Amino acid sequence: MPVLPRISNHTDFDPLRLHPQVELSFVGPGQALPSADLIVLPGSKSVRADLAALRERGWDEAILRHLRYGGRLLGICGGLQMLGERLHDPLGLEGAAGSSAGLGLLALETTLEADKQLRNVQGRLSLEDAPLSGYEIHAGITRGEALARPAVVLDDGRADGARSVDGNVMGTYLHGLFESTAACSALLRWAGLREVQAVDYQALRERDIERLADLVERHLDTGRLLALCGEPHA
Repeated sequence: MPVLPRISNHTDFDPLRLHPQVELSFVGPGQALPSADLIVLPGSKSVRADLAALRERGWDEAILRHLRYGGRLLGICGGLQMLGERLHDPLGLEGAAGSSAGLGLLALETTLEADKQLRNVQGRLSLEDAPLSGYEIHAGITRGEALARPAVVLDDGRADGARSVDGNVMGTYLHGLFESTAACSALLRWAGLREVQAVDYQALRERDIERLADLVERHLDTGRLLALCGEPHA
């Protein structure tokens, strides 16, 4: 995964980091994108600026080579916007007002608007009809013919994101995509992993929270802490 200067929502990738069959690599400035089955373009707090950084580092050419050799490419939120043909910021919401060329891998254009989309959603991934839940937090309105091939169909009837005609490129506005076990497994199979081990990320997270709570209770004088906070101690 290319680490862009204004990356956001990096916790999207915790389920991949914890998956025993996945080797997740974060690629920084001055590093070449390694050979991989899947490249993920993450969310961004300033998509046009991160697009410029991606090009300055030569990663746009590396992504095209990756696709020529049969690799898969997934864009999440700002990453979806990068996959399109143009990105417009007429109000200067993320920097100087203007437009930038996208990577041109999906027939889409995005215009940034002042009102943000903020909602929790459920739906089904176009891959294997896998159920998923996630959330939207973005300021872009995306239009284009690629939306006729959605990445996700939401339970409220809306379509989200897009897939390329050849099926090798996909983008979605949904964060938390990999936290849904079925969707994560479907995406890993799409990326080329044949025998996918289903991992319950929510159970792993709850286990770690309980472990942390036990450590805090064991090593911290919680009674004294509550007293300092003016709270009664049971």
